[in-house]
Amino acid sequence: MVFFITFLRAIATCLITNSHYTGIYPTDLIANGGLLGDVVFFAVSGYCLYHVKGNFFRWYGKRVWRCYLPVILITAFYMILGFYSLETHSALWWYVYPTYYHFVASIVVLYVPFFVVMKIDFLRKHIPLLMIGIGVVYLILYVFVYDKSFYHIDNVREPFIRFLFMECMLLGAYFKQNDARIRNHFSWWYLVVTGILFVGYFASKLLFSRHTALAQVQIINQFVIFTLLVFLMESFSGLDGKLSKLPNPIKKLLTFLANITLEIYVVQYVLIDLIRDLGLVFPINWIVLTASIIAAAFALHVVCRLIMRATDAMILKLFHNKKEEKLQ
Repeated sequence: MVFFITFLRAIATCLITNSHYTGIYPTDLIANGGLLGDVVFFAVSGYCLYHVKGNFFRWYGKRVWRCYLPVILITAFYMILGFYSLETHSALWWYVYPTYYHFVASIVVLYVPFFVVMKIDFLRKHIPLLMIGIGVVYLILYVFVYDKSFYHIDNVREPFIRFLFMECMLLGAYFKQNDARIRNHFSWWYLVVTGILFVGYFASKLLFSRHTALAQVQIINQFVIFTLLVFLMESFSGLDGKLSKLPNPIKKLLTFLANITLEIYVVQYVLIDLIRDLGLVFPINWIVLTASIIAAAFALHVVCRLIMRATDAMILKLFHNKKEEKLQ
């Protein structure tokens, strides 16, 4: 079992959720790490989806259904309760694209080029070369098109961020491709460099956001976070064997969080606003909010699993009936 992927997925969901906790902590500086969590998620997705099987429509449909089902359910639920409204956006915006959830909007778009890359042997065998090519296009657009008058390069709701996300998916695929060479080959200096880059990334983010004059070179922030991602993957893939030997309660908690990451993501926004408005003091507000998010996410996950099992059974029955008709 590749446990480091489970570990990274759980850590990523904690980082993303934490970044939305503005007004919960004594200082909003603690509510950070969202983009780092996003790039980890996209890298994990690339790692897990490396072995593409079947035709595009079946492959893509399965993943889009998994992404959209919790979005559709929670959006409808929150709309019934009055937290979302068709007066602000159309039904197409809420339920189809881009939805309230930037991760879903990005991943359903990036699934398409990722499928193409994994299906074309030359591209799949030359992932680093492809990443360099994408990076060059990214840099050219940054120089000649990107608005550098203010710091916004880490805004996850801007289409430009998808260059970074695609690079992260390809990085994850590259790690999967070289799994035997990389996994469980650990070096302490990976962790040291990871720690330095972690501090450097948040320092650069703070620096660029506070000094407008530096906005011209804000792309440095993207290079730093991508390099940080490389060393995160190196470090934790190298520690896979040790991570799999963690105490069972810790492993179960991490696996539980990893299994409901998408549900945690889609339920949290409304709950954060509700708990924030209660005026509870820290850390009581944090405990109540976190427990509420996990409980709601788990409930949504259970409902989604039941629906997916029912639809899978219906599809299998449909194919079975068609097969029998052909044989008759």
